[in-house]
Amino acid sequence: MTDLETNYSGVWGHRIGFGNRPALVLIDFVKAYTTPGAPLYAPGVVDAVAHTVELLMTARSTGVPVIHTRILYLAENCVDGGAWVRKAPVMKSLIPGARVAEFCDSVAPRRGELVVTKQYASAFFGTTLAQTLHASQVDTVVFAGCSTSGCIRASVVDAVQHGFHAIVARECVGDRHPAPHEASLFDIDSKYGDVINSSSVINYFKSDIDIFQSNRI
Repeated sequence: MTDLETNYSGVWGHRIGFGNRPALVLIDFVKAYTTPGAPLYAPGVVDAVAHTVELLMTARSTGVPVIHTRILYLAENCVDGGAWVRKAPVMKSLIPGARVAEFCDSVAPRRGELVVTKQYASAFFGTTLAQTLHASQVDTVVFAGCSTSGCIRASVVDAVQHGFHAIVARECVGDRHPAPHEASLFDIDSKYGDVINSSSVINYFKSDIDIFQSNRI
């Protein structure tokens, strides 16, 4: 039995790199994950929100489109969550009017930024996100948000299946425990996208402002 790195070496972990037209997608940065005492509270998400502020500001200043997602159940007893809310009934707290369903203040959407409402883990499942990105000729989706082992991982898997370069800004994603967080980052980086430092993403956003300024959604 070899160690993990040796076992994966040469088989998984190839780089996909950045494309030419990026978008920044912030997954579910809502107060349910950052409010102490809330069932979904995750200290790792608190850190991720803090690290995302600069990334978000850079995207906005360079013209990179910014898209926000959130989970929101609109039907009685959250039946629009289907089997997922039966598996994870804690998600039923994300309903209209609930404070925990509000966006975190420091990374909240600005007027004109697209907000995608979803009922399942992936930002692409049951939404028009892929079509919106393709219509704008976006080829690179940079992800920040939460949780790493849940909605981030599911969204990254769907992103590569929709033909996008999937990039995860390492410091800008978080989970409730380091073990699933690190395992999911390893899995994502091995098979589905590139996990890179947020500083590298920021440099990429700054690399060609003329292109990004015309890349509007």
